[in-house]
Amino acid sequence: MNQATTPRDFEALKAAILQRKATLPKRLKQVAAYALDNPDEIAFGTAASIAVSADVQPSTLVRFAQHFGFEGFSSLQQIFRARLRERAPGYDERLKALAEKGNNELESGAILNGFTAAAHKSLDALTGSIDPARLEKAVNLLADAATIYLIAKRRAYPITSYMAYAFGKLKIRCQIVGTAAGIDDDLLAFAGPKDATFAVSFSPYAAETVGQALAAAGRGIPVVSLTDSAFSPLAECSTVWFELAEADHAGFRSLSASMAFAMALTVAVAEKRQQSATKLME
Repeated sequence: MNQATTPRDFEALKAAILQRKATLPKRLKQVAAYALDNPDEIAFGTAASIAVSADVQPSTLVRFAQHFGFEGFSSLQQIFRARLRERAPGYDERLKALAEKGNNELESGAILNGFTAAAHKSLDALTGSIDPARLEKAVNLLADAATIYLIAKRRAYPITSYMAYAFGKLKIRCQIVGTAAGIDDDLLAFAGPKDATFAVSFSPYAAETVGQALAAAGRGIPVVSLTDSAFSPLAECSTVWFELAEADHAGFRSLSASMAFAMALTVAVAEKRQQSATKLME
């Protein structure tokens, strides 16, 4: 990659990484995954500390930067620092204020403030991480489906559980693929080309969710997915996928932004179906 095509901002770099990820050598792919999943760490860390976190040699960071047209790692790092400067102001200050307030309260209050701060951080990131055109495409796919199959396990299960409830209230046919009887694959076998699936999985990715999404895609069933990394296995098999990384407090990740996204997607699908029905009646 020559200087003329060197990415000039974070979104351009991300697009270049995704375009070339299939051909990246193993170690460079490892750096790419870490960089996209932890952009703030890339912005603030040193080459030595980042190398330790990414489990690579510092020289690999330099090779990664040069692979995308930068002179060295410090030049690449400027892209990640510029990303921070472009974000909406007041975010870090709010988190700092919440943390300081928690130190003066009872321990339970401090824990609540910590989770509230993490929720704010996740929700602040949500609006900037969802591409409207991609969201519209996902809404159209799901709105056109005869039945929407909802696939999620473990931490992601509450998201599809809520969507199944909401779709039911909105009189939209859906099937949650997550049963105590263990017949998930049998349920998914009923899905056909006129149906669609919505799959959710976050790192560490649930093997069953990924396998079911892959199986659906292999049978020509559209897959819309929500995950937390461009290197998620769900991204590989999805017709449309969304990347949303939740902030954590003391190692515990909430579902604040994910649930907000699920609510918006569900209601948007219902609205799109209503619009289509109205046009047919005209």
